[in-house]
Amino acid sequence: MSAIHTVGPLTIIALQDAEGPHFDRREDAIPAATPAQWAAADAIDPAARSADGRWWLRFRSFAIRYGDSGPVTLVDAGIGPADSLAADWAPVLGRLPDEASAAGIAASDVHAIVLTHLHTDHIGWAVPADSPFTNARVIVQRADAEAYAAARQEKALLEPLRRQGRLQVVDGDVALSTGVRILSTPGHTPGHQSVLVSSGDRSLLITGDLLVHAVQLLDPALGYGHDTDPEAARASRVSALAAAASGDTWLATSHLGTPYRRSGI
Repeated sequence: MSAIHTVGPLTIIALQDAEGPHFDRREDAIPAATPAQWAAADAIDPAARSADGRWWLRFRSFAIRYGDSGPVTLVDAGIGPADSLAADWAPVLGRLPDEASAAGIAASDVHAIVLTHLHTDHIGWAVPADSPFTNARVIVQRADAEAYAAARQEKALLEPLRRQGRLQVVDGDVALSTGVRILSTPGHTPGHQSVLVSSGDRSLLITGDLLVHAVQLLDPALGYGHDTDPEAARASRVSALAAAASGDTWLATSHLGTPYRRSGI
């Protein structure tokens, strides 16, 4: 499937920062899934399972470009370079700047970075000195900024962004620009947010970690063991995927084998 998806005048480009195995067995991370559900998920997303049976992840960001050569909003910032917070567990280092360049995105094109949440595999290229994107404002939900105020993310991410005048803290649903809206989808983290791109009756939802495996497309009620608030995460996922299934809405996923999916398939 193409890494490019269009919604009216907006182009969404999937940028893969890295790929590698999850540190958990999928059966441990999503324990309620049945063997039949795993088999069905493998049938629709075979690339999420390695030849030796490991859960294989992609670590993606999505670039939203306005028009043919307009400004770019980047959704999520990947694992990052060798000194990033994710480097102590991530399977490989990130290559997001090279992927963006190969897609025709200059660093100066990136005016904003929306972080769906503050887990380390989503924030890596937002701050470091060797990132080309450090002129972009970085948008986070207040609930996540507060939840991670005493964590490593504060010193490595939030504090530098405040000092640089680049941090934009939002509350709940926010219109970002024409056709682009931030939606509050809490649960995976307290301030998890997704991004809805729409034009007319077409739309695409950039999900972050609203879902992490295709088995949750088949049954959105299935919980993920690394959700901060499992019930809130379940409610956000069920609601968002039901809304997507009811219209002409595609999903842009962070970790599945292919970037673009329909809800429920």
